[in-house]
Amino acid sequence: MFTGIVEELGVVEAVRDQGDAVRLTVRGPLVTGDAGLGDSIAVNGCCLTVAERDGETFTADVMRETLDKTSLGALAPGARVNLERAVTPATRLGGHIVQGHVDGTGSVVRRQPSEHWELVEVSLPEGLGRYVAVKGSVAVDGVSLTVVSTSSSTGERGDTFTVSLIPETLARTTLGSKQPGDPVNLEVDIVAKYVESLLPHQQKDPT
Repeated sequence: MFTGIVEELGVVEAVRDQGDAVRLTVRGPLVTGDAGLGDSIAVNGCCLTVAERDGETFTADVMRETLDKTSLGALAPGARVNLERAVTPATRLGGHIVQGHVDGTGSVVRRQPSEHWELVEVSLPEGLGRYVAVKGSVAVDGVSLTVVSTSSSTGERGDTFTVSLIPETLARTTLGSKQPGDPVNLEVDIVAKYVESLLPHQQKDPT
């Protein structure tokens, strides 16, 4: 489990193709400093397991299922990635509950800069829009963000949402350099999915 507060911008060192999987090696001195084999580290919002550790780098196996449903398959050596270690019982929940289980990929639609912040619009894959609410939480490439607006709330076409990025987020995460058309991993609020799964049962059994 994670909080969506990125700890470090890492760099992809190697991507080794294994046919139905890849071995991904990432340099991240902070998150690797106390990492052990089997520990979880979120890479652009995807929960990966440390399989090897060497100095300031860690290596994880990325299965076909993850490659198909996230943007990790597009990573190449030199790419920058958002990194976050799994939470501990003493960790402050500065963002929201993030599982590291990506629900789908969207893409940056547009960026609207301002003097002190930047508004970014992101597209939603089919079926995820119902989980995204104004003032609710969403993880974009592993970054916990508050939804400013949705296309349904503004009467616009398509299925998109907007978020405001403060200078700290722009400087410390990959969202500062994402351009229109770039893919992003999306994880909606787990609470919304649980509520939806419980509703049919509640209707059948009012007690």
